[in-house]
Amino acid sequence: MPISSAEPIRVLVTGAAGQIAYSLLYSIAKGDVFGKDQPIILVLLDITPMLPVLDGVVMELQDCALPLLREVIPTDKVEVGFKDLDAAILVGSMPRKEGMERKDLLKANVAIFKTQGEALEKYAKKTVKVLVVGNPANTNCLIASKSAPSIPKENFSCLTRLDHNRARSQVAIRVGVPSDSVKNVIIWGNHSSTQYPDVHHAIVNNHGKEMSGFDAVNDESWLKGDFITTVQQRGAAVIKARKLSSAMSAAKAICDHMRDIWFGTPDGEWVSMGIYSTGNSYGVPDDLMYSFPVMIKNKTWKVVDGLSINDFSRGKMDGTAAELVEERDTALTFLGA
Repeated sequence: MPISSAEPIRVLVTGAAGQIAYSLLYSIAKGDVFGKDQPIILVLLDITPMLPVLDGVVMELQDCALPLLREVIPTDKVEVGFKDLDAAILVGSMPRKEGMERKDLLKANVAIFKTQGEALEKYAKKTVKVLVVGNPANTNCLIASKSAPSIPKENFSCLTRLDHNRARSQVAIRVGVPSDSVKNVIIWGNHSSTQYPDVHHAIVNNHGKEMSGFDAVNDESWLKGDFITTVQQRGAAVIKARKLSSAMSAAKAICDHMRDIWFGTPDGEWVSMGIYSTGNSYGVPDDLMYSFPVMIKNKTWKVVDGLSINDFSRGKMDGTAAELVEERDTALTFLGA
C-alpha cells in the first residue's frame, strides 16, 4: 500500500512543549512507532503559557519535512486535543516541587487526569489506546481510566518500559552482551522506587549459549542487591547528573511501548507495562494499575501467567502493591471530593 492511501491516525501527545516530548515527537512523526506507511495527524496539547514554545516545536516538525506527518495541531483546549483519537500519550503532569508533600502532588495530578479522562470519554474514539507517562504514572492512569468509564480498562496502560529497558541493559552490561541478548526481565508494580525489577525468569544469550539470567550474571548478591537499587533509583541518578529528568530514554521507552501495542511482542518474549489488575494469578490486589509481564497480540495484552514466585520476589511484589493501594485510596478521596 503506497504511503498516501492509508487513512491517517490521530495521535495526541500532552506536555508537548516539554523535554520528553521534544525527544519523542520526531520518532512518532517519522514512522518508528505506528509503522512506516501509516500517515499521522499529531495533536500537541499543553498548558496556555507553553503555547509560544509549542509554536517553535511545530516549526521544527514542519522543517523535518516528514512525508508521514499530514498535520500538526497545537492546542491548549481539551475538546480539540482529545477529538477522535486513535492513540493518546499523556506525558504532561504536575512535577513534584521542592518541599511538596506526596499527597499534594497526588491531589494536583488527580485533578489533571480526571479532566483528561473525562475528555477521552467525551471526545476520543472508544478504541483509543492510552499510555500514561506523567508521574505518579500508575495512579494517574487509574484515575484517567475511572474518569472514562465507556473506554475499556484494557485500553489504558502506564509506562514501566523505561524501567524494563534499564533492567535489561544493566544485565547486558554486567554479562558483556548486547541488550537484545537479554530478554524476559520483569518490572513488577509501581513506577517508583518500590518497583521490583525481577530477573528470575530472564534468559540471556551469552555469546551463543542460552542460559538463565542468574547463571549468566553469576552473582546472586548483585542481582538481589545493587542491581535492584540501581534500576529503582536510576531516574534520580540521571537528575543528579544532568539536572534534568530522563528524556531521551523515556521517549525511547514510550516508542517501544506503543509500537508493541500496535504490532505485538515477538514470539516467546514479554515486556513490562502497567495495566489494570483484575483477577490475576499473582495475588496482586484488584483495581490497581500494576506493572506485569505481558504478551501482546492484535493490540490486546495478556498477562504472562503461572511464573513461579519465590519468597524473595513475593515480598518485593507485595511491598510495591501496598504502596499502590495507599496511593489509590488517597487519590480516590480527592476524586470523590
